Parts: sequence; structure tokens; C-alpha cells
Amino acid sequence: MRHLLLTGLCAAGALALAGCETAPNADVDRAFQGVNAVDGNNLNDVMLTVADPEEAVSYFQRSIGQNPDRIDLQRGLAKSLVRARRFTEAVTAWKTVTDHPEATDDDRVDYADALIRNNDWERAEAVLDTVPPTFESFKRYRLEAMVADSNQEWKKADSFYEIAVGLTTRPAGVLNNWGYSKLTRGEFPEAERLFSDAVRQDGSLFTAKNNLMLARGAQQNYAMPVIPVTQTERAQLLYTLALSAIKQGDTTIGKGLLRDAIDTHPQHFEAAVRSLRALEENVSN
Repeated sequence: MRHLLLTGLCAAGALALAGCETAPNADVDRAFQGVNAVDGNNLNDVMLTVADPEEAVSYFQRSIGQNPDRIDLQRGLAKSLVRARRFTEAVTAWKTVTDHPEATDDDRVDYADALIRNNDWERAEAVLDTVPPTFESFKRYRLEAMVADSNQEWKKADSFYEIAVGLTTRPAGVLNNWGYSKLTRGEFPEAERLFSDAVRQDGSLFTAKNNLMLARGAQQNYAMPVIPVTQTERAQLLYTLALSAIKQGDTTIGKGLLRDAIDTHPQHFEAAVRSLRALEENVSN
């Protein structure tokens, strides 16, 4: 029975292929356009979320070739280029989107984001200035804070970071950015507080954990705080504390922390071993 069913399916497939070979191209194009009309939005969403970024770029480029005026496809290409980390091309794609008559303030904010990723801070600031102050979004204020940081306009940066934190239910990333801003200003206790808040909001954010060690080390506080860590993370954080101690001139403490990091790591911790060996050789010489 299974053999008969398979034979029937093969025969049906052969007939379908024969039909495709003889049908005019225009009919095939119309058929696929009909499918796109029904499923296009869902497919676009898939390409923007779970699809490989490079595949998504190719998909949206092909789609724009067929429908060059559709802003949703232009947005999809721009977002996919950002996901693929092709930031120079993403800037051009977002410029095309913002030039479209149906462009929104969200599009202009995304354009500014692409410019920042491409290290074009001046143009990003100019684009954000075109967004009316009545348009409030988490991403807009996060970018405004980053631009203010780059200009060393600390009061503005703090104000924008505070607003951004209040506009999201997942503030860990922006708290980490705010903490790093404080760290670069030399405001170490404030930086430590913000990094601690970031870790409390998202215990998986290793960057905030590492930055927390830097803030504590800058205050010559080399004790590991109580935070959720894996064994590997603990070893890496001890290594960061060790380097901070050595930088502060606390060499003996740094050597002890390096040994702790080596002992804690579940595998061979080559970077810590090299640092300890270099430190011991330097002392002996």
C-alpha cells in the first residue's frame, strides 16, 4: 500500500513538473505573487527573527527587485543588514527607508541606530534632532543618551538614561551602558551600583558582571560580590579583579587572585597562567 501511495505521489509530482515546464513564465509569477500576498507578512517576520541574517538579506533584496516601492520590504532589508553586521550597507538602506513618503519616526530612530553602529555619531545626532520631542520610545532615549555620552554632556546623558530605564521592562542593557558611562567619568561607586542593578535585572549579562569587577577594582575592593555566576564566569571575573589589582599597584593581591582564577576554572586558563608567569618573572628579575 505504501509502495502504491509513493508511486502515485511521484506520478503527481511528475505531472506537476511537466505542467510548470510548459506554463508561461507570467502564469508562474502570478501564482507566486498570490502566495506572497497571503503569506508574505508571516515570511517577512520569520526572516527578521529566526532566519540566518545573510539569507534574510538575500530574500529582501529579491523581494525589493519585484516590489521596489514597498516600504515594509525596504525596512526588512535594512534590519537584516544590521543583523548581518553589514553596517555601511545598513546605513544606506535606512536612508532609503527614511526618504520614503510613508517613513515614520521609528524609522528615523532606526536610521540613527545604524549610523551609531557605523561609528557616524555626528550624523546620528543630526537624524535624532529631526525626531520631534513628542515621540518617546525606549530606543530613542537610549540612543540620545549614547550620543550625549559621546559629546561628554553628562547631565543630558544621565537624564536620557533615566528616561530610557523607565520605558522598558528589560532595563539591564541600558543600566550597563549607563554604568559604563559613569565608569569612564571616574564615578566608580555610582558605576558599581548601576552594574549591580543590571546584573540583578539579568543574571546572564556577563558584560555587566565584568564591568562590576572593574568598578570594584578601581575602588581597590577586590572581593567578589554575591552574584549568580557559573564556575567559568567566576574564574574570568577573578581574572578581571586580578588585572585591576595589578593596575592599581596591588601586585601581591593580583597574584593571589590570578592563582584563584586558575584554580577555579574548570579547564586550563591559559590567559591567567601567562599573566601569573609574566608577573612572577618580572618580580624575580
